[in-house]
Amino acid sequence: MSASIHPPAPPQDPRKDSLIQYPSQFPIKVMGAKVDGFVHAVTTIARQFDPGFDAGTVELRDSSAGNYLGITITVTATSRQQLDDLYRALTSHPMVKVVL
Repeated sequence: MSASIHPPAPPQDPRKDSLIQYPSQFPIKVMGAKVDGFVHAVTTIARQFDPGFDAGTVELRDSSAGNYLGITITVTATSRQQLDDLYRALTSHPMVKVVL
């Protein structure tokens, strides 16, 4: 009985496993209670992961009762790792309720 020898598989490029083309403009919706400092907290986190983040592109949308605020930020996505880290930072912030 002989063992077959296979050459090592070529390294995988993680960018090819993604449907996102990097770099690209990537919108993220963040929702939380409408309180002072919420927008600043979200834009500060965005800037940590995208130094060129333009706060002028932020879109705000109040809930129908006005108790919650939806914030859409658009970051320049450069990798899956960057987006994963950004999502983790946003979802772990105490003011944030939902990130989409």
